[in-house]
Amino acid sequence: MPLTDQHRFGMQLAQMSRGWRAELDRRLAGLGLSQARWLVLLHLARFEDAPTQRELAQSVGVEGPTLARLLDSLENQGLVQRQSVLEDRRAKKIVLCAPARPLIEQIETIATQLRHELFEGVDEADLKVCMRVHGHILANLEKP
Repeated sequence: MPLTDQHRFGMQLAQMSRGWRAELDRRLAGLGLSQARWLVLLHLARFEDAPTQRELAQSVGVEGPTLARLLDSLENQGLVQRQSVLEDRRAKKIVLCAPARPLIEQIETIATQLRHELFEGVDEADLKVCMRVHGHILANLEKP
């Protein structure tokens, strides 16, 4: 594959990622949440058991201090609560509060609608090829 195609592929991927998140952020603006906060809520909702603050930071892909500020904000909104961990006094589990549940359902509904719109007209076989290519690139990124 010519270098120019690889370059265009990378640029398209970055542009698509930014555009997708920007459009989702625009659609979620009415919920009163920043992109960072709704992303934390979505990640938190996907854990089976309440994660520690460290586990949540790894899942979201942010540093601990960044997540701490986001959690302060979400806690002030009554959406999450930090709970002590008996085995480790320094660790805190992050728990969703009841008001967060309907908000997360709205986020998921809006995100699903956008996903349906964005994949309109995309052939299933093409999507599988694209996922295979992305998977290979991700695997290469994880190599030492």
